[in-house]
Amino acid sequence: MILTDREIKTYIKNRKLRIDPYNPSKQIQSSSIDLHLDNKYLKMKESNEIITLDKEIEYEEIEKDEIFIPGKSFILGTTKEYVSFPSSISTLIEGKSTIGRLGLFIQNAGFINPGFEGKLTLELFNANNLPIKIKAGKAICQLVLMENTGNIENLYKDVGTYQNQDRVAGANGVNVSNL
Repeated sequence: MILTDREIKTYIKNRKLRIDPYNPSKQIQSSSIDLHLDNKYLKMKESNEIITLDKEIEYEEIEKDEIFIPGKSFILGTTKEYVSFPSSISTLIEGKSTIGRLGLFIQNAGFINPGFEGKLTLELFNANNLPIKIKAGKAICQLVLMENTGNIENLYKDVGTYQNQDRVAGANGVNVSNL
């Protein structure tokens, strides 16, 4: 079952769901929560080597309030908000339609497991041929919350690679704080 605006507000009021910072009049939609772009990014360093999941990837840190993403380019960003989900909630992260209509995809791994806590890393891909300028603070994605129907054996907080991240995180948990 997808949670409505009233149910989302109740979860937040009862401290079962945490969104920080949080502005109910600007973030809560009929059945989703808007999140905003922070000003920190990671870009893969240029290399002639082939990327594999087994190899550590080197990143360049970028911190800007405005950034241009060239056409057919990819960077990692993060949400301004820190979130914390209870075991009773699974979450989908979706791009805002205005952003998508520019050709900017905000994720390719759009499921957040119950028990996750931290800032969300966004996989920003410009599918357009033209560069896209984005600004920190812009509403860039929305969370769709779903109530789980059973008990969970392995919460993300116990087994997740990206748990408690407070910055943009690269592959295998690499982030700007450990570069």
